Amino acid sequence: MDIALGLLISFGGLLLSVLHGVSLVWPLGGAIALFILIHYRRGRSLSLLLKYCWHGAKQSWPVFSILLLIGALMSTWLAAGTVPALVYYGTQLIHPRYFILFAFILTALVATLIGTSFGAAGTIGLALMIMARSSEITHLNLVAGAIIAGAYVGDRCSPLSSSAHLVAIITDTPIYQNLKQMLVTAWLPLALTILIYGIVSWFYPLEISQQSNISQQIATAFDLHGITLFPAVLVLILAMVRVNVKLTIMLGWLVAMVLAISLQHYSLSQVLGFTLWGFHIDNNPDLAAILLGGGLWPMLQVCVVVLLSTSLSGLLTGTHSLDRIGQWLQRARQQRTLFTGTTLISLLAAAFGCTQTITILLTHQLIAPHYRQQQYSHQQVAIDLENTAVLLAPMIPWNIAGLVPATLLMTGPGFIPFAVYLYLVPLCNWLWPAKPTPISVTA
Repeated sequence: MDIALGLLISFGGLLLSVLHGVSLVWPLGGAIALFILIHYRRGRSLSLLLKYCWHGAKQSWPVFSILLLIGALMSTWLAAGTVPALVYYGTQLIHPRYFILFAFILTALVATLIGTSFGAAGTIGLALMIMARSSEITHLNLVAGAIIAGAYVGDRCSPLSSSAHLVAIITDTPIYQNLKQMLVTAWLPLALTILIYGIVSWFYPLEISQQSNISQQIATAFDLHGITLFPAVLVLILAMVRVNVKLTIMLGWLVAMVLAISLQHYSLSQVLGFTLWGFHIDNNPDLAAILLGGGLWPMLQVCVVVLLSTSLSGLLTGTHSLDRIGQWLQRARQQRTLFTGTTLISLLAAAFGCTQTITILLTHQLIAPHYRQQQYSHQQVAIDLENTAVLLAPMIPWNIAGLVPATLLMTGPGFIPFAVYLYLVPLCNWLWPAKPTPISVTA
């Protein structure tokens, strides 16, 4: 009873913090303290409980360097004109008859290149949303749904995605092998999504009156040349040939720094400031709301949330506080049944955790023993996590995985029914499950 009450209080604290814009550090820290108190009263030693937290926290260490490097990369890509160029050239390709389809495709491409759903939604997504609002469209949730669905195409399968790295680390699987399997399991839902948005776009065309204005502002604020896209192309090529991810990001960062100084005429101190604190524009209020972000300090705050999330997950796992939730999976004998259970647990974890990180960690900790019991490999666990927890978190209205992009796009939870990719991936993989990967002899 006390554990159920602790879960309810923790859930309430996380939910209130999301609704009121309070840092998740406080409710996560409070939840850790609460469960330590609960199990201490049950007779567990304080040193043992702290040891559980420590073991959980250690899972997050390898991803810290990736997160910080991505923060540095994003800020310099903005300063170098790489992200502005993606927005500028991307909006030139849009045909009003297929605006919603282009909104999905362009956001998916940008998200795949930069590896962050928030970054894609806050750059090309916001620009697209501004264009949609400037027209006479009354179905803005359609546009928002297409944008957020596209953002999670990249969040799921980009080599720069922090969630992809987190899944790889906790499942002890190679990141590039995971990315290959994600493409295999996503081609059908991706094709269906494109078909659906193509049909919807035909019936809901947009007349874009402000496209040239947005493009003109970007062209005025930045020196746009083909070379400004080089950092993105370089990272994509290096990722395709499987160069070490950290080295790939560092090279993309260094090249972007050179372009920011030589082409965009920022000083070295300015670029280093952007790297530390994040990019911002002071002399253009309209673009200032669109082109901003990145930086080590903002990403460090994300790292603290990840650290506390993994600590809480380690505590809940070590004390077996959530074992009853996953016990019914012991009866699963077919992959489809196991995948169904993973999907339901992902939804519960997304509702309880309020963040994508907690969703991934809690789901993994609850399902991994049952996958081992059924002799499935770590690779299978990683792919099923990517096809459920990563994509279902944004479907919970108060989970920041969907709440933040929706806020950036100035919309609400009405986008959820129209983010079709988010639920077509788990649906298609439930209807046509991929051949399970058994545990190898050396595993």
